[in-house]
Amino acid sequence: MVASELSQAPDGLIGGYTGGSLPVRILMIVFSSIALYNAIELFILLFLTFQHYRGLYFWTLLLSVVLGVIPHTIGYILEFFALAPLWLCLTMSTIGFYVMVPGQSVVLYSRLHLVVQSHRILRFVLWLIIIDAVLLLIPTTVLTFSTAYVGTLPIIRGYNVMERLQLAWFCAQEFVISGIYISETVKLLRLMPDKDHRRTKIMYELLAINFVIIMLDVALLVVEYIGYYSLQTTLKPMVYSIKLKLEFGVLGKLVSLVQTHRSQPTSSEHEEYPNFVDPTQFTTDVTHAAPVESRRSRGMGAWNNISMESLPSSEQRIRPSTRSRLSSDGDDPS
Repeated sequence: MVASELSQAPDGLIGGYTGGSLPVRILMIVFSSIALYNAIELFILLFLTFQHYRGLYFWTLLLSVVLGVIPHTIGYILEFFALAPLWLCLTMSTIGFYVMVPGQSVVLYSRLHLVVQSHRILRFVLWLIIIDAVLLLIPTTVLTFSTAYVGTLPIIRGYNVMERLQLAWFCAQEFVISGIYISETVKLLRLMPDKDHRRTKIMYELLAINFVIIMLDVALLVVEYIGYYSLQTTLKPMVYSIKLKLEFGVLGKLVSLVQTHRSQPTSSEHEEYPNFVDPTQFTTDVTHAAPVESRRSRGMGAWNNISMESLPSSEQRIRPSTRSRLSSDGDDPS
């Protein structure tokens, strides 16, 4: 970026888009339309997918759509085509940026605990997001409104530099979080059974999704640094809406991976028992005998407990009626 370009106010920030390029105008409308479509679809999917509307992941994803992608997209469309007052357009796009871009990092952070066991790493990522948001958002906001309403040469230069620095920094932050996620996921996959062929498939699917997310960030950086401000500002919400939709794929694969790792014993554990024994149904340490006093005190109750927990869920729902019958006969089912 040469000094002369840094001294010019971005086309579209003041007085709407003045360029006469029809393809650029068409692309701006296309990017914005895709972003709004993805946001609306993701909003519907959120309430159809989640059974309980709570948790950091759900609320961050919801706010990133409702208060992030949608106002950011509408704000810049109104600004570029001069359809609303400048203060309203800048306020909408700024609020949307506040929620959309750091919100993407918070979404990445909210699922890290599924694979990262180190509290030190989790605290590092959280403080990284908070500190970067404070250091980058406040100066950029001041320079944005100052460029629009003051427009002196130093302010314009400061805005152009800060705009590019901010975008590159947030992309680097997402690279770091995705890198931690990929590294820890690979470690988790290595702990799964050697005979589980799903691990290789899941690993490549997760890596492919994260690779697509990284490439979207790189494309955004390229458009920013070659000087297409109007395209970059409309491409940005589309890119973030796609990344948020990809989060559904990442989360689904990750939850499936973690549940499989926790529920399936290793192959060595399976080989310790005969084929007709299911070691996942054990509720006690069967490799060591319990003390004699403990066995006498539990009697048949312990056997009943093990049998109950070994039953499928459909049969466990029938068992309480049997318990009530035994209780009426004077026996203690526990």
